[in-house]
Amino acid sequence: MNLHKLSPWNWFKSEDQETSQVPVSSAVEPSRDISPVWQMHRELDRWMDNVLRRWNFPVGQEAFGSVEGMLRPSVDIAERDDEYRLSIEVPGVDRDDLKLSLDDHRLVVEGEKRQESRNDDDRYQRVERVYGRFRRVLDLPGDANVEDIRADFANGVLTVTLPRDPEASSARRDIPIQPS
Repeated sequence: MNLHKLSPWNWFKSEDQETSQVPVSSAVEPSRDISPVWQMHRELDRWMDNVLRRWNFPVGQEAFGSVEGMLRPSVDIAERDDEYRLSIEVPGVDRDDLKLSLDDHRLVVEGEKRQESRNDDDRYQRVERVYGRFRRVLDLPGDANVEDIRADFANGVLTVTLPRDPEASSARRDIPIQPS
């Protein structure tokens, strides 16, 4: 059985670490009487989230959608024998407001969806669209050829193509031993 097929590369390892370092507070603190039980519950949740992340299952806001009011582009990742293709959905974002960079074998996608100017005469009955800055960090697999990354932007979708380096994907290779 090939376990790699069950647990593919975790593209969001760095992003998960960034969000897990954000302190979270609650308006309601548990009483001292139930504090040990509450702490055990939190510890079990954290442990289960870590297990699921290792198997590439969505947890937290990934599983239930983004937090209301937060702009978080959706990402599709496809793997082929010769390349990886990432499709990042950024509707309403101008190409000039997108930035794509490589930071220590991590692909960083940053941008901003700007709010359109509003007319003072308009009386809005409902506002659902979200504006603001966003950032996604994707850890690249070891066989991704970072020298030949291509990016295209059309119809609100940023498509990033990462060629695969067949030599880097080999799990085993011979290392020559030099005489002393």
